[in-house]
Amino acid sequence: MTTAHRPAGRVALVTGGGSGLGRACALALAREDWSLVLVGRREEALAETAAQCAAPPGRVLAVPTDITDPQQVGALFDAVRNRFGRLDLLVNNAGAPAPRLPPEDVAYEDWSRVLDTIVTGAFLCSQQAFRIMRDQDPQGGRIINNGAPSAHTPRPCSTAYTAAKHALLGLTRSLSLDGRRHRIACGQIDVGNVAPPDGSPQPPALQADGSRAVEATLPVERFTEALVLMASMPLDTNVQSLTVLPTTMPFVGRG
Repeated sequence: MTTAHRPAGRVALVTGGGSGLGRACALALAREDWSLVLVGRREEALAETAAQCAAPPGRVLAVPTDITDPQQVGALFDAVRNRFGRLDLLVNNAGAPAPRLPPEDVAYEDWSRVLDTIVTGAFLCSQQAFRIMRDQDPQGGRIINNGAPSAHTPRPCSTAYTAAKHALLGLTRSLSLDGRRHRIACGQIDVGNVAPPDGSPQPPALQADGSRAVEATLPVERFTEALVLMASMPLDTNVQSLTVLPTTMPFVGRG
């Protein structure tokens, strides 16, 4: 280890940590006394999250990173080793927006951006996390992927997003299987409609019959409670898949 290494307790890395669910994950883990590595494209947004964590000096590291770039991801995990010397939790949360269009109208650039961020980014980060978790002492760690109900049942006009979340579910299962020999547990949280943090009303959502309806939402705390539950379990226990959604949200029987 380099001289920059300092004892840090449990260490978690959160992608997409500059806003939204990623920021909520980071704040929830900080309250549980985790040291944090915050990852995202926007340096200012990561700094805002770090400030909100109100952690002791040296316990939060913000690393602006394009997780679709293997070289940048490699440098990110080098920074994790140098600062903390280990990694106990990876939260693959980063996503990318995509316009709601029928498949024949989806632009290649939009398809590529969504798949590269959600799938390739999660793979590159998980690959590097495996290498750290496999070799550290004590061995092992946990990976939690931020999935979606669309990993199981699509919404209309969501080709790229649905394909990406289905692929992420496959990645979760493969990592869970291949991680066994290294004490690496991997699971996924599929969260439904989360209320906007600013309290703005939920816009009507397109339904399978072509109509639009305002759907129920849940507070972000229901998601972070699930995350903290999974993260706090011993490595001999894994929550393989957890779906958290408003009771009345159309998912079971969607369509």
